[in-house]
Amino acid sequence: MENQFDPRVTGVNTASVGVPRAARDVGLRSYMLSVYNYMASGVLLTAIVALLFAPYAQAVLISQSGRGLSGLGWIVTLAPLGFVFALSLGANRMSVGTMKLVFFAFAATMGLSMSTLFIAYTGVSIAQTFAAVTASFLGLSLYGYTTKKDLSGFGTFLIMGVVGLLVAMVINMFLQSSAMQLAISAIGVLLFAGLTAYDTQKIKSLYAQVSGSEMASKTAIMGALRLYLDFINMFQFMLSFMGNRR
Repeated sequence: MENQFDPRVTGVNTASVGVPRAARDVGLRSYMLSVYNYMASGVLLTAIVALLFAPYAQAVLISQSGRGLSGLGWIVTLAPLGFVFALSLGANRMSVGTMKLVFFAFAATMGLSMSTLFIAYTGVSIAQTFAAVTASFLGLSLYGYTTKKDLSGFGTFLIMGVVGLLVAMVINMFLQSSAMQLAISAIGVLLFAGLTAYDTQKIKSLYAQVSGSEMASKTAIMGALRLYLDFINMFQFMLSFMGNRR
């Protein structure tokens, strides 16, 4: 999937050669607007589903002992990974309409999974964290869109950091260290903050390679997925770091 949407691999699309700069700028703004519209719609759908399902989360997704997820809870928690893999591996074979359907199905399933946050944290804490992450995301994404600095060099570092973070999270599942959990949350916020700026710049750079083709619509959806994941991960890590537990 990465190679198919990466201009450093696919090369230059000659369809953009000779297009007036003003037309390219209008096209780029339209393309980025569609990315943000998909992403914002997905986040809104997730928030609505989580809020509506929250009263039932304890009974449906949590085990009877209250110590972990039920069988259905595990299915709901892991299901979003299936949607991500489907989009990542099947983008070329899917139509734009199918990709939209899978993306919004993913966002809705994420809402079911995240409804359990209302069990662990107060509603006020969740709302405050959501507002803080929204403001941070907008600033970071704006920086990634407008900066002239090439952020591609940070990509490998950030991705390696995420891999290391996942390893640390698995280890802490056994250690159950509150200090380590706090460190993981803080580092997670920083990593996904960096990825927000990096991914925005990368999504912007792809426009010149896909403009004027159906791939532009598909790339917009995949870009929205990347930014959605940045936002959601930053939200969850920040909530874990600064949220008030019940």
